[in-house]
Amino acid sequence: MSTESPHNSGHDTVRPARDPGSAEPEPSTGDPGAVSVWRAAVDEYRAELLDLSHGLHADPEVSFAEYRAAETVAGTLAAHGFRVQRPVAGLDTAFTADYGSGEFVVGLCAEYDALPEVGHACGHNIIAAAAVGAALTLAEHAERLGITVRVLGTPAEELGGGKITMLEAGLFDQLAAALMIHPSPAEVCAPRSLAITDLRVSYTGRAAHAAAAPELGLNAADALTVTQVAVGLLRQHMEAGQMVHGIVTSGGAAPNIVPERAAAEYNLRAPDPESLARLEDRIRACFEAGGTATGCSTEVVRVSPVYTQLCSDEWLAEAYRRAVVELGRDPVARAVERDGVIGSTDMGNVSLRVPTVHPMLALECGDAVNHQAEFAAACASPSADRAVLDGAAALARTAAAAALDGDQRERLLAAVRNRTASGFRRLSNRFFASGGVT
Repeated sequence: MSTESPHNSGHDTVRPARDPGSAEPEPSTGDPGAVSVWRAAVDEYRAELLDLSHGLHADPEVSFAEYRAAETVAGTLAAHGFRVQRPVAGLDTAFTADYGSGEFVVGLCAEYDALPEVGHACGHNIIAAAAVGAALTLAEHAERLGITVRVLGTPAEELGGGKITMLEAGLFDQLAAALMIHPSPAEVCAPRSLAITDLRVSYTGRAAHAAAAPELGLNAADALTVTQVAVGLLRQHMEAGQMVHGIVTSGGAAPNIVPERAAAEYNLRAPDPESLARLEDRIRACFEAGGTATGCSTEVVRVSPVYTQLCSDEWLAEAYRRAVVELGRDPVARAVERDGVIGSTDMGNVSLRVPTVHPMLALECGDAVNHQAEFAAACASPSADRAVLDGAAALARTAAAAALDGDQRERLLAAVRNRTASGFRRLSNRFFASGGVT
């Protein structure tokens, strides 16, 4: 179903500027204005944005099941005159929302999926609210900036890669830049991420009475044990930056039954798809070893598309850095950014096609880190509220700076022209198949 706001959002309906003397930024002068002024503009939506963040936090939904979240985020934008399309790219919980008609299309990515058991322990409620805040603020200046503001509701970042499906459907093709923020224990303007693939290995053996006739059984749990040992021994010989971690999802029904079925899911990570390919070949050999040793059949399924490494646009990252420093935040040094990694994200795939920033905003979370229950609690704290508002302002100011800088505007628009002329979307990489037995 497609839905559209009843409001038009062309030049004639852009909200009028506030009264002179209201300390509003004046993009038409070529100066995007002080970030503090953008922050003050975001503050006008403070109650609505924080209600949105808190509401998503209190009602977590996992990947591809974010029905209420998508409806709430898209509905908020529609109420402010954005043209909403939902669903898109064949994904029930994905949407786009546009405002304005300028050729320079600013893309703001809103994530809103949560994690099983620990809810919004990655702070996607903050991401969505900040994206909405930046969009509402930029919409007030869409005509003078010569931009179209596009919010992309991107489901299933934690597992499933909604952005990749949307990217391959062409929904990022017209973007001059793609921007989002992500909460974290640290302030990082141009983070590095690892490429990742998710694999599920399943073994099928033969059940038998564990005491009366064990010799008749083929033990699928033993196959999984052999795999775990093989993977553990492989760790010593993995390349720099390669990682593997997994969980057992099925290991048998009862101790007096030889397990007929067993399964596990593994994350494989590496600095780039080429290194990931080499790691996957070795891990698959470990999977096969389990089946060979026990006589069980082996099946390997790719759970979601491969996420590539994140490559931040240097100019956009520096513009964002200036903004958060002016807001009183203290980002880590650039050298520290180059040395560390933040995990993996499907925004990496976007960044290889569209100039991108995916900065991390620090929360006051004590010793907690992402994907812990303690971090989930921090994502609905006063520090999280500040991250929503600061993040929205910093993103809006970064986008305005790019739109108003003549050289950067032309650089980014030239990239759009080249991208759309080529018609190239899918990376030539055998690991982009999303699911299926491989």
